[in-house]
Amino acid sequence: QVQLTESGGGSVQAGESLRLTCEGRGRPFMPNVMGWFRRAPRKGREFVASIGWNSDVTRYAESVKGRFTISKDNARNTVYLDLTNLNPEDTAIYYCALTHNFFRDSDYSLPRSYDAWGQGTQVTISS
Repeated sequence: QVQLTESGGGSVQAGESLRLTCEGRGRPFMPNVMGWFRRAPRKGREFVASIGWNSDVTRYAESVKGRFTISKDNARNTVYLDLTNLNPEDTAIYYCALTHNFFRDSDYSLPRSYDAWGQGTQVTISS
């Protein structure tokens, strides 16, 4: 059984940066894609970014392109999300997720495509 643990959330001012980390445990650890989602207050779960575990293909939501960067360290079973130029609209709980399955490209932005989730880490941006 795979377990995902996020860390790195916190409270920062607008314009500042954070790095979120998601560590995966479980053997064998062989996801197809790992992703980050977020849930803002009174909103649904929103796709942020994803990365192919072996392909290195990255995908981003339009709202974060150019500001957020997803990366990974396969040897450490870890995926990162670097958040820069943060604004109050980025305030949310950020979740790490993974899928072992293969989908068409557009489906990797859907929460239902993922079969394991972390507990989330809170990111709060003040203006």
